[in-house]
Amino acid sequence: MSNYEGEYIRDKFIDAIHSRSKIQLTFYSKEDNETITRLTAPMDFGPSRRAHDKSDRFHFWDYESDKKNHVLSLQPEVIKSLVVIDQKFQPQEFVSWTPNWFIARDWGQYS
Repeated sequence: MSNYEGEYIRDKFIDAIHSRSKIQLTFYSKEDNETITRLTAPMDFGPSRRAHDKSDRFHFWDYESDKKNHVLSLQPEVIKSLVVIDQKFQPQEFVSWTPNWFIARDWGQYS
């Protein structure tokens, strides 16, 4: 992915955070060794607090995981496509803690 493509995807992702729009995400899954598509909600962009590698990642809520709904934290290079769809999400669907977001937003009590 070129730097321009990365910035374009990041900008679309951040716009989706602000508009509370769901994303149809296609990415390469190392775990599954294939490209998969999931319905997601954008959560944040920044380093993972759990990973040793502190490079910036996209953090999504995965509505369609084969196990249980959970957070997907993906490095930009594994994302194949990111399509903002005309479907809204409510933060309370997945935010059950007091967040400390990297990207500022107005999500009411879930900001």
